[in-house]
Parts: sequence; structure tokens; C-alpha cells
Amino acid sequence: MYPKNEILDWINDEKSQIVSFLQDFIRAKSPNPPGDTVDASKVIRSLLKKHNAPIRVVAPQKSMPNLIGTIEGANAGRHLVLNGHIDVFPVSDHPQKEGWITPPWSGEVIDEKIYGRGSTDMKCGTSASIWTYIILNHFKSSFNGKLTLTCVSDEENFGPWGSRWLMDNEPEVLGDCCLNGEPSSPFTIRYGEKGLLWLNFKIKTEGSHGAYTHLSKSATIVAASLIKNLEELEDLDVDIPESLLIAQNKSAAAFDKGMGAGAASIAPKVTLNIGTISGGLKNNMVPSECSFDADIRLPVGCNINKVLQSIKDIIAGYPEASMEQNMLNPPSHCDPDGEMMQILQKNVEKLQGFKPAPVVSLGGTDARLWRYKNIPAYVYGPTPTGMGSENENVPVEDYLHIVRTHALSAYDYLTKTA
Repeated sequence: MYPKNEILDWINDEKSQIVSFLQDFIRAKSPNPPGDTVDASKVIRSLLKKHNAPIRVVAPQKSMPNLIGTIEGANAGRHLVLNGHIDVFPVSDHPQKEGWITPPWSGEVIDEKIYGRGSTDMKCGTSASIWTYIILNHFKSSFNGKLTLTCVSDEENFGPWGSRWLMDNEPEVLGDCCLNGEPSSPFTIRYGEKGLLWLNFKIKTEGSHGAYTHLSKSATIVAASLIKNLEELEDLDVDIPESLLIAQNKSAAAFDKGMGAGAASIAPKVTLNIGTISGGLKNNMVPSECSFDADIRLPVGCNINKVLQSIKDIIAGYPEASMEQNMLNPPSHCDPDGEMMQILQKNVEKLQGFKPAPVVSLGGTDARLWRYKNIPAYVYGPTPTGMGSENENVPVEDYLHIVRTHALSAYDYLTKTA
């Protein structure tokens, strides 16, 4: 029998186990903060041990273990890395008030959907990586090269004890290509992602009694004016290469279908979100202090220095304000028509009858870290239903589709066929 048909038969035969594992994985709580993934990592290790798939623990922080394993094919060849994270968004202490129809750590199946925090972001995609690793371990005599599994912690905190640490300390995780299952929607494949710039602004004035506004500027009003000026960044021409704009325009319809109407229009733009703002002590006092945090997303291929200079020019008009940069993750991308992109597209087309479009991610993933090393990294995962919100869920068939696609695509890459 043709090996790819055998892989599909194997997945079909083990379907109930594949679903049960994701349910157990969700039940192993791993919210970040605090980022403790010990129990969830044990669930993964137990499954890998059952299938005799090699794995080791790398834990620069004891409560945040990372799992790494490598299997080798019949002959020398290329090296594919599978990457997924174990930690997830937190939930409130009163999930029913938020509108959850089931306990957020239940892993319950309702109407053929698996519910629970992390079901889409990203325990579905991480499970697809795990099952791909297990499946190819069963078929390792049929491919060449190496397949490495990385299940990491601390991604929700940008990975200082997870993927970022591994990239700096474990060369085994580098490889020639990376495949990741973050939520992207089955209709799109991510070849790049917008950058992230976090800034904190502080405004300081004299302050005064609320009736004596002639004596002092209001720190909150200054902040409001500064925020209004920062919105000008969204209209900034940031010199994106024409080839990247063309690629994004071609996939606009699929992008909106997967990420919601309007997603394609903001992909090539700088966007501004004011995440927090704090100022003032009492209603009848002119505030002397105000601070706010800005989340600025940078489009793929943009001139970062131009954005930074524009911000400096804006704040220069506000002598009462100061600014501190808390984080900068530059945008990243690889070839929109690269080999793994083509492999994924062909497998999805055979499985589902449609060809997913190449897109840029609005949010961040660990895949960027491989691209920073000039290693192509592609993301194909489920629709982000309820991600970071209530009633997060993934349809059972979507989950199984992601498993099938990752397993077949990893096999194709390691056999140099598409």
C-alpha cells in the first residue's frame, strides 16, 4: 500500500484515541500566567512513551518544562521541526459569568466540537505536531532525514523560557524548515507575521484643584491628545515591498474568511491599540499623572526605523510625556510560495477540495523565531474560535484534518515529494 494511504488509515483507526488525547490535554490546566505546564507535559510524555517515541525534558524553569525529541529516517536527508506550545491563556474565576457553556477545562465534546481553554490556541495544533511525530515514528523506514518535535512552555509570554531559550541553547531545534499548528483557519497558511512593538507612555503635570484648570494642564487630557496623534501611525506609508503587497492582495478574500471581515485591510498597515490607561485620583482634581500602554503592530516588510522615527516626532510635541519601549519583535516572513507552502496546499486540496491561501498573521507565534534564523516556517491550524475568550472550541473534524495535513506534509517534506 502507498505509505500516505497507510498514514491516513492509521489516523482513521486511531481516531478515538487522537480525540481523547486532546480532551486529556485540555483538562491538564496550563494557564499563563502563571505558566505552570508540568501536568500538561506529563500528558504528552505519557502518550509518547506509549508509542515508543523518543522525548527528553529541557526545563530552564522547573515549572515550565519543554519537550524535545528527534527521530531519524532510513537515510540522511533534510531536517523538519514541528513546533507547538503547551501553555494557554488564563480564564477568570467566574467562567459562567463570562458565558462559558461548559467548564473551561472540561475538554467536553458538544455538537461535535471539543470545548475548553486552549482547544484552538494551541492544544489542537500542538496535538497535531505530537501525532505527526508519533505517526512518522511508525513509518520512519519510509522517509529520509530527521523529524524533531518541540513542545514548549512560556509562549504566551513570548518564550523566554520556551522556544527563545531553546533556539539559543539547543541546536537540535533549528532544522531546515519549521511546521507549526497555531490557529490560522483551514483556509489559510501563514508564511509571515506582523511585528509587535510595546510602548509605555507617562505624562506628568503640576496638577491642581478641578475648578482651577488655568493652573495646570490635565495629564489625562494630554494623554488623550497624544493617543489621538498616535493614531496617525495607521496612515503611515511604511515602504512595504511591492511583491509582498501583491501576495497579500491575492489572498485577501481567504484572509477575511479565516480571520474575519477587515483582516486583510489591516495586514499591510501599522495598527495601534491602547491596551491600558491609568490616571487621576478624584473627580474634582486636575490629574498630575497619567500612563498608558500602546500595542503597535508592524506590517511584514515595513521600514521599522520609519515607524520609530514617526513616534519620536509625535512625542516631541508633548514635553510633559516620556516613553519607554517594553518589547520589539520585528515582523517576519519567508517565501509565500516556498516548498512547504506548496506541500501543505496540495495535501489540503486533496483532502478537502480547496487550496488554502498564503497569508500574513496579525498576531505573533513562535514561528517567527525560526524565520529570524532564516529558516522557513509555516503555520497551518484551526479556526481561532473563542481564542482568548469564552467557549473556545475546535470542531472534531477540523482537528482531525489538521492532524492529517501535518502528518502527510511532514512525510512529503522528508521524502522530497510534494
